[in-house]
Amino acid sequence: MLTVSSLAPAQLRARLQGPGLDLRTGPFTCRVTSDIPRVQQGIALLYADYPVQAPGGFADFHVNLRRTKGLRRWFRPQVRFDQDGLTPFKPLPLAQAYPMFEWVLNWCVTNRAHGYLVVHAAVVEKGGRAVILPAPPGSGKSTLCAALVCRGWRLLSDELCLVRHADGALVPVPRPVSLKNASIGVIQAFSPQAVFGPRVEGTAKGTIGHMRAPGDSVARALEPARPVAIVFPRYEAGAATRVAQLGKAGTFMRVADNAFNYALLGERGFATLGDLVDACSGIEFSYSSLDEAMAVFERLAEGRQP
Repeated sequence: MLTVSSLAPAQLRARLQGPGLDLRTGPFTCRVTSDIPRVQQGIALLYADYPVQAPGGFADFHVNLRRTKGLRRWFRPQVRFDQDGLTPFKPLPLAQAYPMFEWVLNWCVTNRAHGYLVVHAAVVEKGGRAVILPAPPGSGKSTLCAALVCRGWRLLSDELCLVRHADGALVPVPRPVSLKNASIGVIQAFSPQAVFGPRVEGTAKGTIGHMRAPGDSVARALEPARPVAIVFPRYEAGAATRVAQLGKAGTFMRVADNAFNYALLGERGFATLGDLVDACSGIEFSYSSLDEAMAVFERLAEGRQP
C-alpha cells in the first residue's frame, strides 16, 4: 500500500502541484492540489502513514489551496481555497495555509457527508468500546481527546463523529488533533513523545498546533466502532473531577445541538440519533486534572461506571 511517506519530497510536491494527491482518510478520498510549501510540509509530517490512491480515480472531495495572485503574491501574501470553481471562504494569511487545509477538510465532510449523521464531537475507542465527546469550542474536548490518544485509546476523530444510519456504528475519520493556545504545551508536557506540526499564531482561534494521529489509529481507519457512552466534557481550572449521569431526553437534545446535519436529515436523522442515545449512557464530566480524567475513562473502557 502506497502511503504519503512512500513518496519522496519531490514526488509529493509533483503530485500536489500537478494532478493532485489523492489522500485517503477513513471512508473519504480527498484530492489535494497546492503550490504552497507549508501545505506540503504539513502533509508530509502529519499524514505520513496515510494511504495514497493512484491519480485519476474517484475522489469524494477536491481541495485546491493556492497563493493569491497579483500584488498579494508579494505584499502580505495570502492563501485561498476553491472547490469546483467556488470560493466559500475568504483568503487567509499565507502562514495559515496548513490550518486552512484542516479546516477545509472539516467543511467538506460536514457539508457533503450526509450518508452519516455528523456530530461535532471527538471519538475515541478502547477495548471495543467507543466514547463520543460532543462539546463546543473552549470546552477542553480536544485536549482530553489528545490525552486519551496518548494513553492508548484509538482515535476515530478529533472533530467529526460519523454515525452510520444502517446500524449506528461509528465510522472513523482519524486526522491530526487540532489543539489551541495553552493546550499545545499541556499535551506536549503530558506526552513528550507526541509529534506536532509547527505552531501557527494569529489565527481566528489563536495559536494552533496539530498533533499527529497514532499509526495504529490510521491503520484501523476502516474499522468501525460500537458506541457505549456520550460524555459531555468541560474543563474547569482547579476544579475537582465531577461525573453526573444524564437522562436520555437531555442527552438527545444536547447531541442534536452539536450535530451538523440533524435537521437536514429529517426523520432519518431523528431515528439515527434516537438509536445512538438508546445505545449509550449519557454523562456530564468536568475536570481539571488529566490524570484523574484518564482514570475515569479507564473505568468506561472496562465497562464500569465512572
